Amino acid sequence: MLLLPPKRISSSFVAIKKFRVPSPTLCEKIFASNKVSDNSQQIVRRYENFFQPSIWDYDYIQSLNSEYKGDVYVEKRQFLREEVRKMVCKVENGVDQLELIDVLQRLGLAYHFNNEIKNMLDNIYNMMMLDNSIMHKDKNLYATALQFRLFRQHGYGISTDVVQGFQDEMGNFNQHLSNDVEGMLSLYEASFHSMENETVLDEARDFTSKYLKEYLSKNDNDESDDNHHEKYLSLLINHALELPLHWRIARWEAQWFINAYEQSKNMNPTLLRLAKLDFNILQTIYQQELKESSRWWKSIGLGDKLSFGRDRMVENYFWTVGSNFEPEFANIRTVISKVNALITLIDDVYDVYGTFEELELFTYAIERWDPFANDDLPDYMKLCFLALYNFVNELANEIFKDNGYNVTPYLKKSWMDLCKSYFIEAKWYQSGYTPRFEEYIENAWISISAPVILVHTYVLVPSQSFREEDLLHYSDVIKYSSLILRLANDHGTYEREKETGDIIKSIQCLMNESEASERDALERIKCMLSVTWKRMNQEAHNSPLSKLFKENAMNLGRMALCMYQHGDGHSIQHSQIKNRILSLIIQPIKDNIYMYEGCHQKIHV
Repeated sequence: MLLLPPKRISSSFVAIKKFRVPSPTLCEKIFASNKVSDNSQQIVRRYENFFQPSIWDYDYIQSLNSEYKGDVYVEKRQFLREEVRKMVCKVENGVDQLELIDVLQRLGLAYHFNNEIKNMLDNIYNMMMLDNSIMHKDKNLYATALQFRLFRQHGYGISTDVVQGFQDEMGNFNQHLSNDVEGMLSLYEASFHSMENETVLDEARDFTSKYLKEYLSKNDNDESDDNHHEKYLSLLINHALELPLHWRIARWEAQWFINAYEQSKNMNPTLLRLAKLDFNILQTIYQQELKESSRWWKSIGLGDKLSFGRDRMVENYFWTVGSNFEPEFANIRTVISKVNALITLIDDVYDVYGTFEELELFTYAIERWDPFANDDLPDYMKLCFLALYNFVNELANEIFKDNGYNVTPYLKKSWMDLCKSYFIEAKWYQSGYTPRFEEYIENAWISISAPVILVHTYVLVPSQSFREEDLLHYSDVIKYSSLILRLANDHGTYEREKETGDIIKSIQCLMNESEASERDALERIKCMLSVTWKRMNQEAHNSPLSKLFKENAMNLGRMALCMYQHGDGHSIQHSQIKNRILSLIIQPIKDNIYMYEGCHQKIHV
């Protein structure tokens, strides 16, 4: 079996007293000249100054300010939102409603109109159940594929039969479909909502991707001014082939699509203005949260005193915006950004600084979870353990006070599982052992840290019904999200880690086990990633977990594709990630039109 659940542990542990990290004065004594006090200068360590410092200066982060945080912009947004709401309610045609939902989602505005969107989808779905020919009497590929994608996305049951209707008796897609460029693009995007054994969607992806690539090769060199719509289509196709919509995070897509939508012949000015204004207002919220997270990180002192580790507070916060962008989830973003920071530091303790003997002691300390029994730890590990211990206890006490749940055993267990998996990798590295691929994956879906992130998310998600088995054994939703993150990470960090001689990862395991070439191994990882997404789609559809938690789990996978698309964006801080952080959190979208009153245009999408 590919995925093995961890063993059960006792749930009798109760959050207790907080233990303080040593004062900054004591820290200075402990870390004089960045050397711990237990003669570590005589210890040969793997790396000490391996990672570059953060490119985000603390004072710069604290100085962030935006004009869009004023009440005047909130009032303008409210006005525009009601104008759009009126227009939404006037759209009656089913295809027009589907197009509108798609545009609202891609512009990042759907969360304002959840009730309206649900009503439209319910009505269309109910009509389809009564008479399946209503939406397909003209065999409209574009409308059928769009409907399939939106229904799958929102959890409605819809069969692939609607797609099979475009195949001939031999099971091949009709060649005349290639005359419908928008339909082919729509079918391509829909194919990524497939589940296991839905071969028709695999065939649809192959059929459409080949056509779309050919379309681009024929039209990309057209410089004429009278092909505006073709240029817009080419823009959308290039974007989709780079990464499908289903695999993109909402904020990233909104920032890109706002700029692309301006070039659409059906652009609606009111929608566009609302999208820009809403994006900029949410950005002011993110900036305040980032300031608070940076202050927390600076106050606990680990970034400064454990200088061998990655100081990546901005990137750690950026992950949370990708998973939960709506303003009402500020607490989740704040807590998970701290979780991410602690994960990054502890990962570096195991990967780049701790000796094997120290790592054995630290793993045992995490398992005991006793701040009074850590005298054998070197001082830098004591600081790290106490910071983690305090964080978990504080969070558990807050949740107990608010909801009456004792979540300490589950939070503690997730960190214990993580550190045990890190130690297994350290043993492999120490001995020069190359595990079999299956053996590697059984450990690596935990060592990628997604279970820790999602367990903490689980206890924070409002209205999540609490089930012990989801956390003690990790639900399949958590496992598949973890696998997506692991495979994306291994693929994206491979080049860097190959140069640095890092711990063996999945690609080397495949090459060693099956004598595959490096290229073949990379392709197999991409194939496994696609298969795991299918399983994730199916589990997200069937699981009794809350819709919000399942979306968080999927978004964690999407953020992995964002962070590791061009290499190791979390560690290296390359320009693509820097630019995405700037555009999503720091730089507002420019809009020179401030007179929002009187916008009563008929809606076009």
